[in-house]
Amino acid sequence: MHALLMTLLVIVALSLIVVVLLQSGKSAGLSGAISGGAEQLFGKQKARGLDLVLQRVTVVLSVLFFILAVAIMKV
Repeated sequence: MHALLMTLLVIVALSLIVVVLLQSGKSAGLSGAISGGAEQLFGKQKARGLDLVLQRVTVVLSVLFFILAVAIMKV
């Protein structure tokens, strides 16, 4: 059981890393450096298409990662 959970945790962790790296930067360029990414914080830019899918996959994988990590601690 422990080996299965560890394997799943490694797969989820690698998947999470890949999904995060696939996402585009929200504050790219000089304008992002000046504003500090405040546009995204206040909702001026809405995620669409692939960015929205990547955000949702990131949330699901991160929740799964924490659940698996806690499950491994309990076993």
